Amino acid sequence: MSDGSKTKDTGNTPDEPETRKQRVRRRMREWQIRQHLARGLAYGVGSGAVSLLVVWVQTRY
Repeated sequence: MSDGSKTKDTGNTPDEPETRKQRVRRRMREWQIRQHLARGLAYGVGSGAVSLLVVWVQTRY
């Protein structure tokens, strides 16, 4: 029967420290996600700016 103590609770910590190869893979994955997010954000902002420019030109002429 458990007494409710957390002496053996490891949470999200791995049993072994990550190797250099695992660390590189994790960092590359994180970097790719950030790159994808940044490109999507830039595309959205650029697209919105072009749309505003087209609307401005149409109302002007």
